[in-house]
Amino acid sequence: MPDIRLLSAADARDRLSDLCEVLADCVNGGASVGFMQPYGVADALPYWQGVADSVERGATLLFVAVIEGRVVGTVQVGAAQMPNQPHRGDLKKLLVHRSARGKGLARLLMDAAEREAARIGKTLLVLDTATGSDAEAIYPRLGWQRVGVVPDYAMWPEGGLCDTTLFYKRIAA
Repeated sequence: MPDIRLLSAADARDRLSDLCEVLADCVNGGASVGFMQPYGVADALPYWQGVADSVERGATLLFVAVIEGRVVGTVQVGAAQMPNQPHRGDLKKLLVHRSARGKGLARLLMDAAEREAARIGKTLLVLDTATGSDAEAIYPRLGWQRVGVVPDYAMWPEGGLCDTTLFYKRIAA
């Protein structure tokens, strides 16, 4: 049974190695999450250090899925918004290590992120994901509404432009 946890900044720093492994695995598996291939575990360290700093400032909620003591999945909610958007959060970097897929971790992580976002007063979450990716198919099953597609928004990690699909979900605060 996976353990879904909300990490403190100290917890995130203690789990940097696992977090780096998950991100590197996803990028090397083709996930368009902001990084290009080849992408090693060491390449992920500055990113996760920045996330831990953001958690410390209260700007990010960081959730992980742990199986047998190892982080195998993660998702973030960007909680710090502009003054006219205190009700909104940005869902970011839903990542599940390829070795742990098919266990319902994406749903468990998303449920935890939505519950905690609602607890801190968020009523609307938004996200974007690569159009045509495996990830795009997950969100409608979890109750997210498709808004539309932006062409040539980013690049696939192996190169070449990809579109992005925007989603939103209203949550109860």
